[in-house]
Amino acid sequence: MRSILLTGGCGFIGSHLLDQLVLRSDVDRIVVLDNLWTGTRANIAHIRDERVSIEIDDVERFTSDTKFDEIIHMASPASPPWYMREPIRTITANIGGAINLLDALKPGGRFSFASTSEVYGDPLVSPQPESYRGSVDCTGPRSSYDESKRCTESLLFEMRRTRGIDIRVVRLFNVYGPRTRIDDGRAVSNFIGQALNDGVLTVYGDGEQSRSWGYVEDIVEGLARFFWRDNIAYGGPLNLGNNREVSVIDVARYIADLVPGCRISFMPPVPQDPTNRCPDLTLCNRILPGWRAKTSYEDGVAKTLDWFRGQMAGHASMPKPPGPVFIDEVEHYKSSSASSS
Repeated sequence: MRSILLTGGCGFIGSHLLDQLVLRSDVDRIVVLDNLWTGTRANIAHIRDERVSIEIDDVERFTSDTKFDEIIHMASPASPPWYMREPIRTITANIGGAINLLDALKPGGRFSFASTSEVYGDPLVSPQPESYRGSVDCTGPRSSYDESKRCTESLLFEMRRTRGIDIRVVRLFNVYGPRTRIDDGRAVSNFIGQALNDGVLTVYGDGEQSRSWGYVEDIVEGLARFFWRDNIAYGGPLNLGNNREVSVIDVARYIADLVPGCRISFMPPVPQDPTNRCPDLTLCNRILPGWRAKTSYEDGVAKTLDWFRGQMAGHASMPKPPGPVFIDEVEHYKSSSASSS
């Protein structure tokens, strides 16, 4: 029987992955590690499996007498408004977390890591294959997330080279769906939250920037197959997402049509917002034959909208979706940090 450590297990994607982990019959212990920075206990409140325990702690400081057969590292904010406001926490969650967790892995164990399409930056190639080195600004306002994911990938591949560690590295593309925070700040959840609040959907720039929207249930099915279910020798990196590109403005229009009375408001563009994001799934189709993101964004958005409606109906007061973090806010953060140190 196996023991598993899942970091970020109270988060959006992590909680859905936990739903898959508890279906395994070869596991006798699952430890969920989360500091509840962006995750919530409510996301896993439905879990009633005695094999599951929860540790509330920072991933970079977590200690355990147990060595784990599998470690799945999902602990990191993925929303620009969150990671741009707290770059130190973002970097330490990814890099510091991975360094710390390697000591908790049994010899011969597997370390799986959720990386991101953000490693490609504002890509000059579309769709983006895993071989593409990216166009990333390592000093830009998004760099704490982009670069910490890239560095963690580097760490794990070097650990495989120097110590023979079994790794699985996946690059996720724009996942959305139920259990997203209403104040998450990414496009789908932002638009839905705005539609259900004041009805004004805020599009930054012209909205022609495109994304590949992957519904969470489809993405987690791919994660489960890659991380443990399929007998795969390939360690990554592996793109996982929906290769149908849809512009931000089209998503806003679709949600506005679903919620009568909504209107779209245009605001100045967000600094360094990537113009496009689309996975080349050639390798994915070979490594995970038969897998695909089968839920259309139309159906996925409608399901997500229904979930948000239910959440908001159960709460008298819900936080409003946030705006983006602009350059002047980043500079203010730097100045405040310097003056307080």
